[in-house]
Amino acid sequence: MSTVQGHCDPAFAGVREVFEENFAEGRELGSAVAVYAGDRKVVDLWGGVADRRTGRAWLPDTPCFGFSCTKAVTAAAALLLAERGAYEVDGPVTDWWPEFGAEGKEGATAAHLLTHQAGLPAFTRPVSADDAADPAALAGELAAQKPEWTPGEAHGYHALTYGWLAGEIVRRLSGRTVGAFVEEEFAGGLDLWIGAPDDVIERAAKMTAGRRVQGGADAPKTTDGDLLTRLATAYTDPQSTMNRALNNPHPGKGGYNNPVVLRAGWPSAGMLATAPAFAAFYRDLVAGRILRPETLRDAIRPRVAGPDRTMLIDSSFGLGFMRPAQTFFTPAAGRESAFGHTGAGGSIGLGDPDAGLALAYLPNLMGDMVSGDLRAYRLTEAVYASLS
Repeated sequence: MSTVQGHCDPAFAGVREVFEENFAEGRELGSAVAVYAGDRKVVDLWGGVADRRTGRAWLPDTPCFGFSCTKAVTAAAALLLAERGAYEVDGPVTDWWPEFGAEGKEGATAAHLLTHQAGLPAFTRPVSADDAADPAALAGELAAQKPEWTPGEAHGYHALTYGWLAGEIVRRLSGRTVGAFVEEEFAGGLDLWIGAPDDVIERAAKMTAGRRVQGGADAPKTTDGDLLTRLATAYTDPQSTMNRALNNPHPGKGGYNNPVVLRAGWPSAGMLATAPAFAAFYRDLVAGRILRPETLRDAIRPRVAGPDRTMLIDSSFGLGFMRPAQTFFTPAAGRESAFGHTGAGGSIGLGDPDAGLALAYLPNLMGDMVSGDLRAYRLTEAVYASLS
């Protein structure tokens, strides 16, 4: 008997087939996938186990941790404030955050914060989960910090610091945390939280470290021995930018199941959501309900592309949203009109204005390939094939 439950429109039967194969091939513990075509929910599937330790089943309303998928939601909040005239995306950060000009950062723009060009990919001291519950303090540290490159001269993935940089736009200009702003402005009716209450944390899926899940879109490139050796060396070297960017703040005991992390709602990697709710976020973005169409078009326009100083491979970003790149963990199976963000555990959120498409996939068996997650890639391919 299949572990997969839920609804799938007959035209999208290929998505269900791939989702079931992921379970049958041992790639999943528990997960959910949801797809909107326009305003119609055409896929809403879930299956497996939400908690390996207890055997608790994954239910239709099981929230799951989205890792860096969170960045897209934080970016939408920041862009909504720009649309309302609170600041200029290409204007100086110091117009609304004077302290940020320290240590040669006076030329930094808000766009630099949103496109991983700020030169602040990592903190200079160990940051605990308790420390990370104070966004004002962490933003203050980053404002005082010397950049690793002049803002705007290069880009490198700000894996965790991004949230306290882009999030400071929201905190300073709205007086609210990112989580509160998101809930009050555009996600109040959705099962999506950046800073979750205890009852949501209790029923959330538990993230589980798994065996290495195969890489994604560019397997011939990303399975190159020299490249993988270089990436593995950088990841394990405590002095490398990659290691410092990806592993600090440390989530502490329980990893990303730690209630301290989930309550705090790190704006770079702190979202809990159900797959249908996260897909609905992209549905509303594509439909112009969160940002005006012209704002979204500008946001998803590639602003940077090429060698990533943090990840040591190519990446491409608009204003907070990933764009397809040859080797980075992007929505690579999407068409050129697609935008979105992935998460370290294998999760993905994707929107496509040209196709009128929104997709979300949230698993709790964590992948760890830098280049992407084959599960998400295959599901995205199947969604696009269903449109043909």
